[in-house]
Amino acid sequence: MPMSKAATARVARRIATAAAYGSGGLGLIGGAAVGLLFTEAQIAKRRVGGSDDSPPVADGLYGAAYAARHRTRGLGGLAALDDPHVRPLRLAMLGDSTAAGQGVHRPRQTPGALLASALAAVAERPVEFRNVALPGAQSDDLERQVTMLLGQRDGAPDVCVVMIGANDVTHRMPPARSVRLLSDAVARLRTAGCEVVVGTCPDLGTIEPVAQPLRWIARRLSRQLAAAQTIAVVEEGGRTVSLGELLGPEFQANPRELFSPDNYHPSAEGYATAAMAILPTVCATLGLWPTEEERPDARRREGILPVARAAAEAAAEGGTEVASVRGPWALLKHRRRRRLPPAEDREPARPADADAR
Repeated sequence: MPMSKAATARVARRIATAAAYGSGGLGLIGGAAVGLLFTEAQIAKRRVGGSDDSPPVADGLYGAAYAARHRTRGLGGLAALDDPHVRPLRLAMLGDSTAAGQGVHRPRQTPGALLASALAAVAERPVEFRNVALPGAQSDDLERQVTMLLGQRDGAPDVCVVMIGANDVTHRMPPARSVRLLSDAVARLRTAGCEVVVGTCPDLGTIEPVAQPLRWIARRLSRQLAAAQTIAVVEEGGRTVSLGELLGPEFQANPRELFSPDNYHPSAEGYATAAMAILPTVCATLGLWPTEEERPDARRREGILPVARAAAEAAAEGGTEVASVRGPWALLKHRRRRRLPPAEDREPARPADADAR
């Protein structure tokens, strides 16, 4: 049976505490269940197509036309980007195959391109996008990805979006270790001056070929990890957006539309659903969202809650943002989604420099 929110909060807090104290061995299911999970996973792997295709490269400059609105000293277009008042916002993506956009074939269909083009439209300012996510990555790859970003010659990104956790569950990484690695990555990015938004572990129970009881176990572990990730990220000054239950019902209702042909990764429509959920939080971190929406609205079931309780609430309802308020308290928000720009506006005006990759 599904765990209650109170139970999820208790387990998530235990995982986050174990992560903070360096314990990586906290397990959530017994040895017999692990054996069953492994057996079912082998069956599921044969039924899930999987994709070995490299995700499309979407790095580059988005919204370059907005530079023309800030002409200074007679400069316009891309030349105006040298002016400090028109410096592009820098957006980066870290994580696994979902962050990389595996499962689609055009750059404009990837979550990074969707977010970069939408952020440019909201800010009315160019956005320079960089993706260092790696298909198949687990949380132990985040250290390498963060080092790549912080070593760029043009400085740290303004905002980073991280999507990680699914491979940690499927490869049975101890959840406390998974959370500690994510916490360390967020801490490094925050110290460097980056805003951080984490799309927490997706609901692996939505993968169509996965049978019971693996589906129930995968859903439970996914939700527990997502809640623990939220606690750790918020305590490091980042924000989270729950993706699991946001995508869960929609993916289950429309698997042919929201999953790619490999039956595992999202389709273009699936990535757009995730991007629409993450975009308002990305904008809010940069002060680009209406200030009146920053106050909790009880009619939308928003409020200030203990961090662990907010994490459990978010894990149970997709599209929910959790942000630090003070001490052990967090703000729970259900932000209104914003429509994404048309497809023609999602192509980069110029690709990323070859020597920057």
